Amino acid sequence: MTVRQRTPNNLGRFIHLMTNRLRFSSFRQFVSLAVVGAVLSVAIAACSSGNNASAPGPSGSASPVSDQKKDVELTLVGYAVPKAAHDAIIPKFVDKWKQEKGQNVTFKQSYGGSGSQTRAVIDGLEADITHLALAADTNKLVKAELVSPDWAKKVPNNGTVAKTVVAITTREGNPKKIKTFADLTRDDVKWITANPKTSGGARWNFLALWDYGLKNNNKDEAKAKDFVTKAFKNVAVLAKDARESTDAFTKQGQGDALLNYENEVILAKSKGEKLEYVVPEANVSIDTPVAVVDKNVDKHGTREVAEAFVQYLFTPEAQAEFVKLGYRPLDPDKDKANADKFPPVKKVGTIDEYGGWNDFQKKFFEDGAIFDQIEDTIGKK
Repeated sequence: MTVRQRTPNNLGRFIHLMTNRLRFSSFRQFVSLAVVGAVLSVAIAACSSGNNASAPGPSGSASPVSDQKKDVELTLVGYAVPKAAHDAIIPKFVDKWKQEKGQNVTFKQSYGGSGSQTRAVIDGLEADITHLALAADTNKLVKAELVSPDWAKKVPNNGTVAKTVVAITTREGNPKKIKTFADLTRDDVKWITANPKTSGGARWNFLALWDYGLKNNNKDEAKAKDFVTKAFKNVAVLAKDARESTDAFTKQGQGDALLNYENEVILAKSKGEKLEYVVPEANVSIDTPVAVVDKNVDKHGTREVAEAFVQYLFTPEAQAEFVKLGYRPLDPDKDKANADKFPPVKKVGTIDEYGGWNDFQKKFFEDGAIFDQIEDTIGKK
């Protein structure tokens, strides 16, 4: 009897439990359906309200910015020197875009050392446009999959928006009579440069020395290396960056000469600094590139206006601002009046002669490469 009594009681409890669960499940289904219905009602109302929101195109990207007629913001990241030119160019572009597209454009700008700015973009500074000191830094953005590998082909002049040459700043009156890069190898001359391992500008200085040594020794690389080694043996200060090297020369009075961009010396003189300099007639073309940061402009929906600004940088009115800042005309034959204002350079080497910056970087500045070998030879590492 005991067993028979327990069985009906257990069965009853099981039936009671399942009934409650079914009731609760039905209630949950009811609530879920109610919520879905409410959401659908809101969505349908929004679609029929005739609002002006732009729908994504077939590829999922927003419609062109100029079609949206909304204000747009561009972020321009560059190395420090061309800031003054950009400050003069940007208002002209903003007015032009407003007249043509009826759209307001504002700019956020960030400037600093080219290497540090490149790292900042890679680390998350969402630049739409970059203007860096050398293509090697732009190529780092390519490697980080931020910029398209064919970036230079998408921009006029293979991406070079401003160019200059290497200048040798001397003490007042040039007492050591320094005229060429060969003078930097003399025992009585001490000079200053930034370290090409840490400074983009200093890599141009190194290229100028290597190019001179190579072409004046029948393209014998062993002799070119000896020439550059002898020159670097006379370096009084191998600074971290261009600013530190300039301070060592101008503020601390170290060295007889300083290697620097010609346009930076011209800019400093225009601000009242008393500097003397010479431009070696055998020199290199320092090409500073501009690029659209493809990943970011697609993310921000700013490709159209970013590309338009980059194109505008190559117009005569924009280029005039770079020339005012001490950069040389991109085409001296077409702008002979401005070209004649600069000391003549009879032999101009280019980075393309050495396979571009990717090849030059590997050959000279990777760990254990030629520059490290030179440092080991002179005992300065």
